Amino acid sequence: MRQAVGHCQRALSTLSLRRISRSWMMRAFERSIHSKTIGSGVRKTFQTGSDMAAFEYRQAEEIRDAFARHRVRYMFIGKSGAILLGFPDTTQDADVFVERSQTNGTRLVEALVELGFDLTEQQATDVTCGKDFVQLKNGPFDLDLIYAPDGIEDFETAWRRRVEVAGFSVCHIEDIIASKEATGRVKDRESLPRLRAFREYLQAKGET
Repeated sequence: MRQAVGHCQRALSTLSLRRISRSWMMRAFERSIHSKTIGSGVRKTFQTGSDMAAFEYRQAEEIRDAFARHRVRYMFIGKSGAILLGFPDTTQDADVFVERSQTNGTRLVEALVELGFDLTEQQATDVTCGKDFVQLKNGPFDLDLIYAPDGIEDFETAWRRRVEVAGFSVCHIEDIIASKEATGRVKDRESLPRLRAFREYLQAKGET
């Protein structure tokens, strides 16, 4: 259950929202195509150099490692989650399904500051209190935090079905597809045929 906003705001008084300097924050996105192999030989490709820089594998690693240090409960979802499962595509940001609790939200704020996100007071409150959707564009990469994704019953149900690959907690492909189906957005509908074909590929390999 969502905590009252006033209670969440009081909890934020203990947090430092100062920017943490990281050398990688100053590096430009690489203008190239590179790939990364994770899991059981699955090759992940992230394309960069377009008008909007694509989300990179190394950034997914930074999220994974920072969230682990701060004990954040989360799963990658959306196209970024599918890519980590082996789906051959690119994305401009990362989508993360986060457990809604004040403890988890407080840990998440600390992890985001460590990663280099320059959170406003309102954003920190939204994250701590578990607002349904929080979009962050004031950090080293774009990140969407989703507390109530369409088409998924609740975090614990999805957590029991999650897939662990190379230390990444990823929503099951069935949940990724269910969420895309439920949103009804044009871009999500357009991606569904390929995601369903990818699900069949995973099923044929016995990976679902």
